[in-house]
Amino acid sequence: MERLPVERVAVVGAGVIGASWAACFLARGLEVVASDPAPGAERTLRQRVASCWPALRRLGVDPQASIDRLEFTTSVEAAAAQAEFVQESGPEQTEMKQELLRRLDGAAPVATVLASSSSGLPATVIQERCAHPERVVVGHPFNPPHLVPLVEVIGGQRTEPWAVDRAIAFYSALGKHPIRLSREVPGHVANRLQAALWREAFHLVESGVASVSEIDAAISHGPGLRWALLGPFLNLHLSGGEGGLRHVLAHLGPLMESLWDDTGRPRLTADLCDDAVAGVAQELEGVDRDALVARRDELLIELLRAKEAAPELP
Repeated sequence: MERLPVERVAVVGAGVIGASWAACFLARGLEVVASDPAPGAERTLRQRVASCWPALRRLGVDPQASIDRLEFTTSVEAAAAQAEFVQESGPEQTEMKQELLRRLDGAAPVATVLASSSSGLPATVIQERCAHPERVVVGHPFNPPHLVPLVEVIGGQRTEPWAVDRAIAFYSALGKHPIRLSREVPGHVANRLQAALWREAFHLVESGVASVSEIDAAISHGPGLRWALLGPFLNLHLSGGEGGLRHVLAHLGPLMESLWDDTGRPRLTADLCDDAVAGVAQELEGVDRDALVARRDELLIELLRAKEAAPELP
């Protein structure tokens, strides 16, 4: 494993995402100090980390890794005081996020990168109250962070390049696959791509083209299998044979544009939400949810191992 550039990380906000991050950091042999003001937060955090641990052990943990290296404090300032990297995963509320980053900025060493897991708020907004906004970045993971490699890294208008570079280096050393966004955009990259698919999925339900379970099957038993291995551009390129992407665009471009024009623009009305919820309930009838999540994670681990053993995949 690559040598990590830090030894002590602060996890601020110990909900589902924060706990998953904490487990990820611990698995790489780091010291982790977590903070969350919610009643019972420490007990819940330790339970969540323990539930992540078997999967992480299957993937392989650092010889120094131990869940006993997890500390907890209710003080944000105490968590950040000696941290060499801060991963903030508080609620997606502008006022709360700005105040939290202000407090972290006042407590953390000036060379410490402050990374937010924010899936919607840009770094430019959350760094507004910081005295040292140059070290604030968004480091947006994909759920669950302890398993999924993707981290989207974006700086704000007052972020210095060194902070983005350090965040990229840190996540890479963790074994993550960080991508660097050139500019801020709502939802970053992956969530925007998901949103485009979700929009058409809801439209197809609303227009009665297919059921919820049929739409899920269309992805999980179809293009989703390829998407787990290669991205949309490379998959499109390979479908063009010897001519590659240029051949596909020349021959199927007009069809692609016509489908873009025909995609729906649904609104999440009460009726549509009810239909989607009922469809999922029907799809999961007789299925144990916890067992489903466990099996999903098992297969995800097998897929990650297979991808790691296939260096020819970009």
